[in-house]
Amino acid sequence: MKLFVGLGNPGLKYENTRHNAGFMVIDTLLDKLGLRLDQSGFKGEYTSFRHKGEKIIILKPMTYMNLSGESVKACLDYYKMSKDDLIVVHDDLDLPVGKLRLRARGSSGGQKGMGNIIDLLHTSDIKRIRLGIDKNPLIPTVDYVLGKFTKEEEEAFSNGKKRAAEALVALLDEDFEKVMNTFNR
Repeated sequence: MKLFVGLGNPGLKYENTRHNAGFMVIDTLLDKLGLRLDQSGFKGEYTSFRHKGEKIIILKPMTYMNLSGESVKACLDYYKMSKDDLIVVHDDLDLPVGKLRLRARGSSGGQKGMGNIIDLLHTSDIKRIRLGIDKNPLIPTVDYVLGKFTKEEEEAFSNGKKRAAEALVALLDEDFEKVMNTFNR
């Protein structure tokens, strides 16, 4: 069993903002797989399907970013999954726009949703796909992450979003380390 989670904030106000990079990757993945989020539960929206006999769950927490762990933990607990079954996709201020970095463990790097997941699961050994949104020292961080991509950033972000979805598809058949080595180039 696998659980793919994209982090973001629900509602039109936050749609297409930098902080919703995880949601946008999940949307791209759903389009690629011909699926849609068709169920509500675990404080989120989700869908599930089978791939070569394995159940795959795709989840968007609807708790707002800072409480994402509540949704993730509820889903993991319900299905009696371990943290090893979890892959989280989120934005990262420390990477250039559109740059991917897969990691099997580590700190939250200041990403509040990832921090909440780490706190509630009591471990930082959580697989994640970080998608760069860069930062602007002239704009307060909260305003920046809740802002939309500029025209100049849109192509790089779009390419990164597609690559992140491709990494998730690759994870259906390959182990995390192999996918990490492929996509971290």
